[in-house]
Amino acid sequence: MSLLLAPFMLRAALAATGVALAAAPLGAFVVWRRMAYFGDAISHGAMLGVALALAASLPVFWGVLAVTLVLALAVAALAGRGVPVDTLLGVAAHGALALGLVAVSFVPGVRIDLMAYLFGDVLAVGGADLALIWAGVALLLGLVAWRWRALLLSAVDEDLAIASGLSPRRERLTLMLALALLVAFSLKVVGALLISALLILPAAAARPLARGPGRMVAIAMGIGAASALGGLALAALADSPAAPSIVSLATLAFLLTHGLDSLRR
Repeated sequence: MSLLLAPFMLRAALAATGVALAAAPLGAFVVWRRMAYFGDAISHGAMLGVALALAASLPVFWGVLAVTLVLALAVAALAGRGVPVDTLLGVAAHGALALGLVAVSFVPGVRIDLMAYLFGDVLAVGGADLALIWAGVALLLGLVAWRWRALLLSAVDEDLAIASGLSPRRERLTLMLALALLVAFSLKVVGALLISALLILPAAAARPLARGPGRMVAIAMGIGAASALGGLALAALADSPAAPSIVSLATLAFLLTHGLDSLRR
């Protein structure tokens, strides 16, 4: 029990909870828009940002943010121009991950723990990391609150959004840029390979329980936060890896809510 109250565990809990709260509303829009592949593409591109940041002796956050923003803009620009979107995202996801891993191996004089960037190292979060994460959380939640109606209308019915004077393309780009920011500040918590899981699973788990978009986002935030705290407790008590434990609990929540929904039907 004393381990759960250790300072590094409290920092880890605050960091993981912050990422879960920021990921939940974006994950709801990803689920509504059926953009799960896009989350993979952006999160995998983070590894290329890590390599470029190390090569340029810059903070990893800025390298990851730059690459993920460029990747989001490139996908938005190329979508619908002769290449199917799912194919484009598959190429972007695997290509960016492979390029990042190869580029890291060529950075001279730098030895890094790739597992920490691929799967996260939430237990090593420091005070500066925590401040960065919660600044990103505040920015993303503020953006979603500000653009809520436009993002929701564009996700539900693009024709109605256009009739209301909105631009679905602009709102889709806003969502992509928000996802890029989420990846940049949460990379250290859950890693490049698990970010998209934390993005999608709580929102997908909340869907059978919700009767409206606002309620779905609220339930997703609750599931995400509970998975984060429960996963860290499991990691401390059972000596399991922290980030996979968090995602495993989110997966269990998804199976539970959809199983109960199937029984109810």
